[in-house]
Amino acid sequence: MAIFSGTGSQTLAFLAVALSRRVQKPRGARDLPGAILMVDEKCHTGSLAAIPALPRGNAVLLRDYHNPERHSLARGLLKLCRRQGLCLIMAAATRKDVGLALDLGVHGLHASEAALHAPARIIGSLRQFPPRWILTASVHSRAALEKAAHLEFHAALLSPVFPTTSHPGRDALGPLRFSLLARSAPLPVYALGGIHTGNVRRLGGSGAAGIAAIEGFALEGATLERVAIPPSSS
Repeated sequence: MAIFSGTGSQTLAFLAVALSRRVQKPRGARDLPGAILMVDEKCHTGSLAAIPALPRGNAVLLRDYHNPERHSLARGLLKLCRRQGLCLIMAAATRKDVGLALDLGVHGLHASEAALHAPARIIGSLRQFPPRWILTASVHSRAALEKAAHLEFHAALLSPVFPTTSHPGRDALGPLRFSLLARSAPLPVYALGGIHTGNVRRLGGSGAAGIAAIEGFALEGATLERVAIPPSSS
């Protein structure tokens, strides 16, 4: 049993990686980050401040669609991620977003669930992206999980697992429903929505490929914690 001590955001990232290591991966499967920190306009400053806490090999996902300085923000984030040994994934809602991601040379692309229903119009062919890129999609249902797999995305972010301030009116899946969907999904599934160090342990054994979070990382950056991590299964 490993013991980890660090900030709340470091703790959540460490737990996310521990979860991902417990999932049986098919031979030859793409390596995916265990923790994805999402930079969003709703929790912008805290998200940026939490980036240095992420262990190497994890990812930052830039949403923040409506920021007029999105290009310069993405460029700065890419530089920071390279320095920290992190992947930068760009969220795309339009062809312009896709072009920006390709121009900058980021490490992956994230599509909204709406984009799954009009991929040719919004993101084009996934084959246009470099083979090393990580391609993820937001989903909220079994049908969307199957659609993402059919389009050959590498992973899906399924939400909301727990009640979340970013979508206050949406019913949460809960750990059991999330686990049922994740374990039967035809692609790796990240848990997203209302996740923090106080409830992430409820996802142990859920089949989650990792954790994606906005406030879960951003709001815990100054909280010191010490937790016991169970060993990963072989």
